[in-house]
Amino acid sequence: MRLRPGRNRDWPVSPAVQTSAGRVELRPLRPEDEHRFMALRVLNSEWLQPWDATTPENPDPRDSAASFRQMARHLTRSARTGTHLPWLIWFTADGGAPRLVGQLTVGPIIAGSAQTTSLGYWLDEGHAGRGITPMAVALAVDHLFFERGLHRVEIAVRPENAASLRVVEKLGFREEGMRLRFLHIHGAWRDHRCFALTREEIGDGLVARCRGSQSGVG
Repeated sequence: MRLRPGRNRDWPVSPAVQTSAGRVELRPLRPEDEHRFMALRVLNSEWLQPWDATTPENPDPRDSAASFRQMARHLTRSARTGTHLPWLIWFTADGGAPRLVGQLTVGPIIAGSAQTTSLGYWLDEGHAGRGITPMAVALAVDHLFFERGLHRVEIAVRPENAASLRVVEKLGFREEGMRLRFLHIHGAWRDHRCFALTREEIGDGLVARCRGSQSGVG
């Protein structure tokens, strides 16, 4: 059941969401996903390196099993306090079983007078171009607006990231401008184009919008 805009559920709320057809699904992080996650990150290391978040203290982080466990513990704690929603993206091909293909994280969630948040994501190179990322983002945004009662969702995209720019364009995100040296990415402070949507702008939701513009995943 959808909530009226502006209304919040008690924290925490399960982040599990999926399309009615079940082809694209967002699942919470689970310990048993560690090996699949790490294998996918290693497979996509070169593909993701230009877009990976870093810090000035650690400009060249290396993936490891320990880093997954640390990430999962941190994001799970944050989910329990209501500041983040950590999801893994799963995709079911025709006649196949659900397969882990990426990650989408919401946060920080700011309550009070702002009722806003941002989200980031990455997808396996082998599944790019199938409409999976737009549907995953649509699922997350609809959950945030209709179930969490948030008012605004933001996505920051590097100007060079053509794939992510296509995602926000497909979903109708409104560009708000350039943020200079906004995030530390791939070892340096990078400019980002900022895109956003508010509850008033999405009508029946982004999943409906996404299904109206593509086929095969919804």
